[in-house]
Order: sequence, then C-alpha cells, then structure tokens
Amino acid sequence: MADIINLLAGIAANDPLDELRGHRAKAKENAQLSFEALLEPADPKSVSFRDRYAVAAFTAGLLGSTRAEEFYRDLLRDEDESVSWAVAELLDEATSPAGTAGPYGIFESAALAEENVPGPWLTAAEATAERLGEKLTAGLEFAHLLVLHPRDSRPGHLALLLEAGWDEDGIVTLAQLVSFLNFQIRISTGLAALTDAAASATADTQPHQADRSEGESANETDDADDGPASARVDEALQAVGDRVKTYPNLHRPKLFQQGGLGWVPWIAPVAESDLGDDQRDALIEAGRAKNPYFRLLARDPAALKARTLTDFDIFFNTTDGLGRAERELAATAASRHNGCLFCASVHADRATEESGRRDVVQRLLDEGIGTKSHLGDQVWDAVVDASVALTLTPQAFGVAHVEQLRAAGLDDGDIIDALSCAAFFNWANRLMLSLGEPEVLNAGK
Repeated sequence: MADIINLLAGIAANDPLDELRGHRAKAKENAQLSFEALLEPADPKSVSFRDRYAVAAFTAGLLGSTRAEEFYRDLLRDEDESVSWAVAELLDEATSPAGTAGPYGIFESAALAEENVPGPWLTAAEATAERLGEKLTAGLEFAHLLVLHPRDSRPGHLALLLEAGWDEDGIVTLAQLVSFLNFQIRISTGLAALTDAAASATADTQPHQADRSEGESANETDDADDGPASARVDEALQAVGDRVKTYPNLHRPKLFQQGGLGWVPWIAPVAESDLGDDQRDALIEAGRAKNPYFRLLARDPAALKARTLTDFDIFFNTTDGLGRAERELAATAASRHNGCLFCASVHADRATEESGRRDVVQRLLDEGIGTKSHLGDQVWDAVVDASVALTLTPQAFGVAHVEQLRAAGLDDGDIIDALSCAAFFNWANRLMLSLGEPEVLNAGK
C-alpha cells in the first residue's frame, strides 16, 4: 500500500522529502500502521468499515483537505454509496454558510474565560440523520466536536455515544480515528508546503475556509456555545449510569501550569489485571500498565501500539534534527492553542527541563497564543508560529512559515521534526480532551 501521508502531501517515493521522512523511519512506518489499524483493521469489531470511512471522509472535510476528503470518500463509496451522499450532505450542513474555523471552545475555568471562543455546533438534520442511522450520526457529531471543539468535550458527549449504540471499545476507536486524522492531514499539509507548491497547497487545505478576524467565530448563532441540549445530555448521563464518570469533587486546574497535573478517565480503562498479551505488548513500556490513560487506549491495542511508536520516534530520536527543547516547545504551543491543560503542563515542563528557560516557557502558558510569537528567540518564535498555524482548523501553515523557519536557521529535516511534533499533539490533545480530564495532584498539601 502507498504511504498515505506521502500520497496526501503529493510526495513521490524517493523524493528528497521522502528521504528526510526516512530519518524518522519508525515514525513514518507507524503512522502508516496507524492508518491500517484504524481504517483497514483485520477485524473491525464493533466499528464497521463503512462507519470508519464515513467518519474519515467527514473529518477530512471539516479539516479542509479536499484531497484527503476525496480519498476517504472513495473508500466509503465502495462500501455504501448512499451513506457517502448523506455524509456529503452533513458536511454541507456543518460548513455552511460561513465555513469552519477553529479550534473553538469554552474553558471550564472562569480564570480563562477571556480566551473562550464560541463556535457553531452540529446537530444533524432529521432527514440526514435518518439516512445515516442513530449510531453513525452520533459518531459524526462527535467527530465534529473533536475537530472543531476539542476543549468543549465533556463526559456527557460519551454518554450520548453510549446511548446511540457505541460501546466503550468503539468509543476509544472512534476517538483514536478522528484524532489520528487530525495528525495525518496536518503533517501532510506541512509536507506539501515544503514542496513549495504554494498555490495547490492553499487550494487543497482551505476549501471551506472563511476569513475570520481574531476573536470572531464563523457561522456563530445565539446558542453557539451551548452544544447539545443540556436536557439531552442529562438524560443520556442518567441512562448510562456509572458507565460514564463525572467526578463532581475533582480538583480541576484553573490556569495553565508546568507539571503537577494528573488525568482521570470518563469511561472505564481496562483493569490492569485484565490486560491481555496484545494489550500489554501495545503499551510498549510495562510501567504504562499503571496509567489509566494508556489502559483506556489499550481497548484498541493495534492503534495504541502504532501511535506510541510514532510518538517515540518523533520526540526521542535525536540522531539528528531539531533539538529536544524545540520539539517539546512545538508540543506545548499546539496544546496551549487547543486548550489542553494536561498536555500543555507535561510538555511545558519538559521544554523547561530541556532548555532551562522556565520563565520563557511560563510566559507562553500565561500569555497564550497570539497572531505572532514574541518569546525573544528567533528559532522559538518560528517554531511556535508554525505550530499554531498547523493547529488552526483548517490549517494556515504555508510557504511563509517555511521561509520563517528557514530564516531562523532550520533546515528541512528540522522543519519536519517541528511539524511532526505539532501535528502529533493535535492527535494527543484530542484524546486527552475527549476521553477524560486533568486534576491537580497533591491539591490538599
């Protein structure tokens, strides 16, 4: 099978960029294996191929990649042409009249209220929902949440999925699929920009994009920040009982911070004593069996294993390429912009550990992401700007950002590292935000 990221980026085998990707051979191989685990599994189990392709085509459309949308629509048409048309109709509903621009989101902490960005929610029209069926409709509405409203995720959204017929294993697969596509399409966008095909890259990555001034939200309505009707969510939470946990007494963080946070799941992870051999193998490191996040992802072991190996090669392969501090900085910038307090805390702490620049890293957390980074370092500013541009939905990363990175002294291998780190955390953030939430550790001490 062709390498899908290269295919979406328009990179031929043995192209110089393909050779540079080969410097992270494990990441390249396991990004492809992630595609196979999530889109072409040996056993689709509770999530049919039709539903996987429908979610993929819809997600690609929301992300603004016509090339990826058509690729996944082809797979879907081969499975079910009528569902393909219904997905196209739902995408029209989701992107009309003003298009999509994200990430949106309302922070639970009042201390971050100034950064709230309300945006349009999607509830499928009755006729479209009837054609798609209850389960797939719920899955597509969840995909819309993850793509455009990642920090708006709440326990009730998982209850809605359970009510619609998704089981816990299927929910993890669905979250992995949508989150992986946010990585796959973003890295292909960055690689396409590196080919200097500016015109085609712009056309391919922004077909649904509407101009949006900072602080404005496209297609905003009076109830744009309300999400699914609260009565509907409350009913679902009551119906599913303790299958979804809400943690009323959890000590939640109020601001972005370096380190000091844990994470709790909203649906049950696999119990450590119940982990099978394939699940333990997927953890890669035995110690991860103690971590509820990784035990939750172990519900889809093939996806977890490929994702973990992709992660390790992107961030820890230092035989060449971008420095570790700058890789952690890219992860922090993406996480800060998406509003993932947990990921930002972990990777800000690591950026400080690698660089010794705690005050600068803390400034990024405190001030957030503007239209232009001003950290006082040309390389760091270029990495942050590139990471944020790649994190926008649809992606705003283009040739100008490549030129900024090159002007800061980065070569194309370094740039691929920076883009890979930012793109990967558009995967990680969406899993962390949609399957659980952070808590302050040792809050009472």
